[in-house]
Amino acid sequence: MNLLDWLILGVYVLTIIYMGFFVGRSQRSQEDYYLAGRGMPSWQVALSVVATQVSAISLIGAPAFIALKPGGGLIWLQYEFAIPLAMMLIMLIVVPVYHRTGVISIYEYLERRFGPATRTILSLVFMASRGLAAGVALLATSIVTSVCLDLPLFPTVLLIGIVSIVYTTLGGIRADIYSDILQLVILWSGALICLSVLVNLVGDVSPAGGTPLPTERYEVFRMQGSGLGDGETFGFWPMLVGGFFLYLSYYGCDQSETQRLLTAKGTKEAQKALFYNGLLRFPLVITYCSLGIFLIPFLQAHPSFLDRLEGRSPDFLLPHFLLEYMPHGLLGLLIAGIFAASMSSLDSTLNSLSAVTWRDFIQKYSKRFREIPRGKEVWISKLLTVLWGVLCTAFALGMIGGPETVLVLVNKIGSAFYGPILATFWLGILTRRVTQGGAITGLACGVGTNIVIWQVFGSAVSWLWWNPIGFLVSFSVAYATSFLLKSKRPAPPGQILRETGRAGLSHVYYLGLIGVFGSILLVCWLIERSLLTP
Repeated sequence: MNLLDWLILGVYVLTIIYMGFFVGRSQRSQEDYYLAGRGMPSWQVALSVVATQVSAISLIGAPAFIALKPGGGLIWLQYEFAIPLAMMLIMLIVVPVYHRTGVISIYEYLERRFGPATRTILSLVFMASRGLAAGVALLATSIVTSVCLDLPLFPTVLLIGIVSIVYTTLGGIRADIYSDILQLVILWSGALICLSVLVNLVGDVSPAGGTPLPTERYEVFRMQGSGLGDGETFGFWPMLVGGFFLYLSYYGCDQSETQRLLTAKGTKEAQKALFYNGLLRFPLVITYCSLGIFLIPFLQAHPSFLDRLEGRSPDFLLPHFLLEYMPHGLLGLLIAGIFAASMSSLDSTLNSLSAVTWRDFIQKYSKRFREIPRGKEVWISKLLTVLWGVLCTAFALGMIGGPETVLVLVNKIGSAFYGPILATFWLGILTRRVTQGGAITGLACGVGTNIVIWQVFGSAVSWLWWNPIGFLVSFSVAYATSFLLKSKRPAPPGQILRETGRAGLSHVYYLGLIGVFGSILLVCWLIERSLLTP
């Protein structure tokens, strides 16, 4: 990077810090800070949701997985199959409940439906898992960002952490949404520019172009792997079924994602945001996956470039390509996008951790903080954001040089909880019979089952299957336990599926997402066929 590139990056950082300061001046209450006053339009919420899914790891890791990683290839696209289907059910079942009850922390709903113990347990699980995951994500994104910035890892982690803390603390969730939109514009346009440079360098990527291509990397549909006892992780069925339950839990039962949906003006606006996310995510994924498609023949034509990566992780492929082949100025723009994507892994998490700490613990368990001036609420919320930011950054710094298995461990622990957490929320929404004791018992059995599968079967069972397995075990055990105890705690009015479904979007939107699902399958089949057919 030269002076021009650093100048572009500096302008971007100053812009989002000023944005946070400017937005923060209008905050008067915790609803302003955590939910942007519940007044965000659907298109802004949607773009923010899309942007949070494009971390520096996905932008850099996807092309590396497709072009270079052992066992990789376009099977990465199978991750996208379940997205529109999951959006449909979250729009129909979950969103109306959250908006109708007017919660800030989604775990408040669990207390209203089951009792305080369920709320506290799920809040603690979120804080522990998301706090650790935020530190892991910060370190993982900083590793590749440090190559782009040509800085050591320690100051890179510190820089990303400090900038994220500053603008998130100043501007709250509204600043996060605005910065996400800016990040998405820079990333998408930068990826398209990088793709055009790569296309000019490569020319024809088809087998007819004269270059022998590794055809297995162009296979999108991997039907032979079930992920159950065969050691396959990325087969069609585990990625469709397991991914479906994973996305249901992540988008619908994780405070860091659902909090964005709660900023929308109402139920229909939040549902539209998920609909737009279902439309926009796949084109974005195709854009950065195309980099991996063209990197395959590029590496074959430039073996000396590949030699320079020997001994390094495949994730360094794209950063080194950018540094060597992108013109200055454009390089600065792309680095700014990667830097922004690194921060997006942290900013929304800090705000949601602050919200859960404030609502589910401080205000709930301390009478002193239940009735305080609204302006003081904002200052306490900001202080909690700073504290969580410092903790996550310190955790990331502490893992530098540690074993890579720590990163894998944290991610697998999160996967063990996703399915059971989803079951707990859906038991509350879809049933009247299930009690707090049944819900907690089901949660414990679901998590325990996943941990046993992890420890006993290891990689023989794909971790993607943990999501549906944990869900089914938790759901069935909770319902059976509540039935056997013959105790009923009727759900509050309006929390059952047949009632929540009335206040929603036209059926056209749901049919549209079914069409998106079919279109994704068709596009993937056409891509695979065009690349594999001479």
